[in-house]
Amino acid sequence: MKKSNYSYIGISFIILVFGIYFIPKIIDRIKNDDIAREDSRTDFVGEHKSTPSDLAFIKINGKSKKVPHFSFINQDGKTITENDYKGKVYIVEFFFTTCPTICPRMNANLVKIQNEFTDFDNFGVASFTINPEHDTPEVLKAYAKKYGVTNPNWNLMTGNQEDIYKLANEGFNLYTAQDDSVPAGFEHSGNFALIDKNGFIRSRVVGGNPIIFYNGIISESEKVDETGMEQEITMLKEDIAKLLKE
Repeated sequence: MKKSNYSYIGISFIILVFGIYFIPKIIDRIKNDDIAREDSRTDFVGEHKSTPSDLAFIKINGKSKKVPHFSFINQDGKTITENDYKGKVYIVEFFFTTCPTICPRMNANLVKIQNEFTDFDNFGVASFTINPEHDTPEVLKAYAKKYGVTNPNWNLMTGNQEDIYKLANEGFNLYTAQDDSVPAGFEHSGNFALIDKNGFIRSRVVGGNPIIFYNGIISESEKVDETGMEQEITMLKEDIAKLLKE
């Protein structure tokens, strides 16, 4: 009986020592926000919490790629930055108004997409000219009218050419270059980048991998290849709708 009492006393003593030593430390760590939260188990969950859509976050060096800072003048002479797109789902493209090849198809596709989302004031487009010397705000305004740009969140922007090329090639990894040997003297990607409300680049996952960008040249009446891959513009419309619900 005495042995049992000694055991209880010993256990009580250990509990008392644990409480005196560890509990203040735990409280201190909570106050200083040092304790890892459950949602930080992975960088995806910790950074973005949960999302209702299945669209991937495009990652560079393990971090989700976010739209970098930019500041350019739009077709109305207004300064536009990435902050003007906060809370909006939008598409990014690089183009130029005198492009004789892919730009007309790209912007015709964007107008079709624009017309599908007229009821959403949080949908937009960011178009950056790669020939800013020619594409002044006045030229961009005439171009917007010609193609039927009506969305107030569709900004056609111009500015310093070096800054625009850096934004395209480094900020989005969308190829852009000046080359006098090609038609009209400029080369650029015909792809679109899809941006969510928090400024992250997103895309659909196909075959276990994100497609990263959407082909802006393919029309809805065409397939990407002979394998019967889903139509790109239709796919982009569906994914915009998903992000608008997030």
